[in-house]
Amino acid sequence: VQLVESGGGLVQPGGSLRLSCAASGFTFSMYDMSWYRQAPGKEREAVARISAFTRSTNYADSVKGRFTISRDNAKNAVYLQMNSLKSDDTAVYYCGRGWAQPDYWGQGTQVTVSS
Repeated sequence: VQLVESGGGLVQPGGSLRLSCAASGFTFSMYDMSWYRQAPGKEREAVARISAFTRSTNYADSVKGRFTISRDNAKNAVYLQMNSLKSDDTAVYYCGRGWAQPDYWGQGTQVTVSS
């Protein structure tokens, strides 16, 4: 199993970024997928999740209305569109396989929101 995130970077408050996670080594379409984040000195927290079959989604209250999770099973990829970014969104963002307790993680991608 391999998960590789990309798309992080430095963005000004109010800006947007789109994170991507490329998955391999398993039948991607059969698994729920998640995005988590971890800010310095804080625990890793769930940001958004998408189910395998119905593509139902779930978001942390702090990102509702600003972030959108999606997936492309043909490309074995999951995405996180992040709009109206705030300084509080600064963190390392991780892609995880699974819903409540992901069993595999990517290496993470840094998102820094700063002017």
